[in-house]
Amino acid sequence: MTTTLKSRLQGDLTAAIKTRDELRSSTLRLTLTAIQKEEVAGEAARELSDAEVEKIIAREAKKRREAADAFAQGGRAEQAERERAEGEVLAEYLPKQLTDEELDALVAEAVREAAAGGAQGPRAMGAVMKIVNPKVAGLAEGGRVAAAVKRRLAEG
Repeated sequence: MTTTLKSRLQGDLTAAIKTRDELRSSTLRLTLTAIQKEEVAGEAARELSDAEVEKIIAREAKKRREAADAFAQGGRAEQAERERAEGEVLAEYLPKQLTDEELDALVAEAVREAAAGGAQGPRAMGAVMKIVNPKVAGLAEGGRVAAAVKRRLAEG
């Protein structure tokens, strides 16, 4: 049995090929290849869960963002734009990211919880991250979460 997210990707790939949407079809093809590689990695081939497929899509989207930044810094605007467009295609398959306000609220709550447990100041970073990470899994990038936690802890 295929996962619903993986089958959605496959269906969308077929549709993109039929409409000759080169960007979408190549992006989905690469993503499905990454999923298939993950399925056959290890000792035995297995079917990935939607959560695992989502992690792979998030990883692929992160690669696109980093590549776009690298191309932009290297003065290759056309390639940077292509990578951004591919990232936008992948973003459609990921849960909506938390806004800065939502993330700050979750971090503030985690800081209060950590303080109640005795962790305070910059040294509380690990304790706060342990509390906040499960709540934001898949909804915010790790670097963004860490930056929000550092900001909150620096405020006092």
